[in-house]
Amino acid sequence: MTTSTPTLTCAPTPPLTPTATPTPREGIGTGTGHASSHHGELLQGYFRGDDGRPCAGLVTLPVAAPGTRADFIPRPGTPPGAVTVVPDGRAKAARAVRLAVAVCAARTGRPAYGGTLRLTGAVPLGLGMGSSTSDVLAAVRAVADAYGIRLDPGITARLAVRAERASDPLMLDADARPVLFAQREGRVLEVLGPALPPLLVVGCLLGGGAPVDTLALPAPPPTEAALRAYGLLRDQLRRAVTDGDAALLGRVATASARRAQHILRHPEFDDLVALARRTGAVGVQISHSGSVAGVLHDPATPGAEARADATRRALDTHRIPYTRTFAAGGATSTGPATVAAAIDVPNSAPTQGIWITRKSWTADGCSLH
Repeated sequence: MTTSTPTLTCAPTPPLTPTATPTPREGIGTGTGHASSHHGELLQGYFRGDDGRPCAGLVTLPVAAPGTRADFIPRPGTPPGAVTVVPDGRAKAARAVRLAVAVCAARTGRPAYGGTLRLTGAVPLGLGMGSSTSDVLAAVRAVADAYGIRLDPGITARLAVRAERASDPLMLDADARPVLFAQREGRVLEVLGPALPPLLVVGCLLGGGAPVDTLALPAPPPTEAALRAYGLLRDQLRRAVTDGDAALLGRVATASARRAQHILRHPEFDDLVALARRTGAVGVQISHSGSVAGVLHDPATPGAEARADATRRALDTHRIPYTRTFAAGGATSTGPATVAAAIDVPNSAPTQGIWITRKSWTADGCSLH
């Protein structure tokens, strides 16, 4: 099967700065940037690229909130490496500022100054929701705003990878199409289709919500068997997106989450899968580098809201912390919804009436049976 042509190609070789010397212009002001987060992954593993070599890749489940706001306040006269971040300890964001200042100064001819970066937002740290990428992208966008320019997603992706070694595809939020993203190279391996199937996600935390040191996780080399398995999951996810098939997507997400347990070893994972089966979910998804997880329901099925309520009660029974229920992907009755603009559903708010009914639920449609 042929794949769609990626809209973002950002191989690591092209230069980040222009070769021509720009005309100098004086002065830069305070800049502001924003970035979203995600809710872990639907698929993560190793995949063959166009050149046949194995490449680490992932497909995230984006959400519109929480997110990060960054304000960059330049300090004229200070060297570009002198960057202070508030709150302290966000070293990746500080590196992103230094890299972005160099690029933006070269592109505009304005001075390269250091400054203060202030980060605000509610993305939890260490849970696998893209907190570091959210910080980095907001910082890059704030610096670009200070210089009065916008950087395209390809440049932003390369800066993010240089700042944090591996990056989630949050810089593509304006595009909103689900992609298989090479997180260590900052490039799209494949655009999977126009939008994810509609999902009603009951969020929770595994491992007691303890933060995970992503860079400390082992990264064993892929075997031929693993490459074949992930290739099959990739094909199935592509078909799920093309057909709007939430049940097939649930099977892919569950299989990927199960494979990740060889490294993560969440003690509650089997309980999560079992309770999802009992409450009629189509699958489960997790962060492959954190503790956030979600039970996936097809909102087009009759009684989806009641099933989500039953899932919340079951989580409490198993002492798995519940976080929130939200909708993602697909199209709502009020018009198209983008993947990046997932609709938050307050805990007490009914969801009835916001989804287009497409097909009836059956036991065979549940990925966990």
